[in-house]
Amino acid sequence: MRAHLGDQLIIESPTTDVPRRDGEIVGLHHEDGTPPYDVRWSDSGDVTLVFPGPDAHVRHLEHERSAAGHERSPHGHR
Repeated sequence: MRAHLGDQLIIESPTTDVPRRDGEIVGLHHEDGTPPYDVRWSDSGDVTLVFPGPDAHVRHLEHERSAAGHERSPHGHR
C-alpha cells in the first residue's frame, strides 16, 4: 500500500452492521508512501496514527481529479 498526502484512506468493515470509516491522509512517515499514516477522520475530525490492515485501501483522489481533467493550476486555471 502506497499513498500521497491528500489521498483518502477507506476502512471497510467485514461486518455488515458496522459502517465504513474514511479519512484524509495528512501525514506520511515514510518517503515512499508506505504506512503508517496520519489520518484526519471525516466523522470526527480527529487525526490519528494508522497502521492499515487488510480491510483498508487507499483512494488516490488527486490522481483521479487530474485524470478527469479537473486539476487546476495554482492560479486557478485548468
